[in-house]
Amino acid sequence: MINLRNILIALISIFSIVAHAQQKKARVLVLIHSDNGSTYELAKEFAKGLESSNQAEAIIKMVKKNEHAKLKEIPVATPNELSSYDGIAFGSPIYFGNMSTAMSEFLSMTVDLWTKHGLEGMPATVFMSAGSGAGKELAIQSIWNSLAVHGMILVSNGIRGNEKIDVKIPQGNTVLGTTSLSSAKNVERPSESERYLIKLQGENFAKIALALKGTFFKSTVPLLENKTTVASTLKQKKITLPEVPRPAGNYKPYIRTGNLIFINQVALKDGKILNPGKLGKELNEQQVKEATRTTMLNVIAVLNEAVGGNLEQVKRCVQLTGIFNTPEGYTKHADLMNVASDLTVDVFGEKGKHARATFGASSIPVNSAVEIQAIFEID
Repeated sequence: MINLRNILIALISIFSIVAHAQQKKARVLVLIHSDNGSTYELAKEFAKGLESSNQAEAIIKMVKKNEHAKLKEIPVATPNELSSYDGIAFGSPIYFGNMSTAMSEFLSMTVDLWTKHGLEGMPATVFMSAGSGAGKELAIQSIWNSLAVHGMILVSNGIRGNEKIDVKIPQGNTVLGTTSLSSAKNVERPSESERYLIKLQGENFAKIALALKGTFFKSTVPLLENKTTVASTLKQKKITLPEVPRPAGNYKPYIRTGNLIFINQVALKDGKILNPGKLGKELNEQQVKEATRTTMLNVIAVLNEAVGGNLEQVKRCVQLTGIFNTPEGYTKHADLMNVASDLTVDVFGEKGKHARATFGASSIPVNSAVEIQAIFEID
């Protein structure tokens, strides 16, 4: 009996030690945009270095969904979760001496965090996939500018590890942070030296994040499993979003201006128009309603692409306009459009309620029974 009691006491002590150690660890978000996987490779090496001393935990997330085979399973971050970490490492491709468009768009959505001082005092570091290497330090500074405005503590890499890199080939080392010359194909990229440097950057950042842990404001973000999300709603209601229809001309499937996204779609399904024709001639009302649902699903699929696969960024549906291929004198356009409105509210809840217009037309492009124009506001 005494031995059993001693075993129980020992187990409780072990669990307490493990729990205390886990609580003491710094949680670091490795927030990246990656086009073809080069930045992701750096992120994985950074995470290895960060976790090597068992002082920190790395959570890799994307700023935007990417269907590339290497990247499609990586979760997408939301701006409001940033202040829940003990530090953030930012990784991006370099676009003409600047951060990528996707990273810039994500940071532009952190204004609310800035006004609430949500990132002040939090450590941050930057690494980048540099292509040819042109403008690599300028690009890191472009991210630093945004982080400095947030009041984050910028952690550079200095010349850490430079004495051990292979100087016979070009490397992506900078004093601000590690880069990889992904366009230089003389060796596999990231090179062994670049992998070495980014691991050192991760090791150093773990020390900084742990040292500063608890010294600045840190929010608690509820787990997504504890609340209803758009993704869970789609799954629960067995709604499958189609592939995004590709433009048939010199235009884009959506345009974003500020926080508004504009989308136009027709009843395209599996590469052809569903129920083509005019109401009262080739089609009855039920067939037009089926086409309307298909069109609205296309709209939501395009919206999903516009927000990088994270429909939680949708703040509201602002306006839906339904244009129907109807005969002269037809007056029940609103009944036809209710299918699209109901679907939008089913998917987005209160955020899906919108202003609306409907009208008839003598014809619609590609002989679709319906065209829907949509405006959404995102965070």
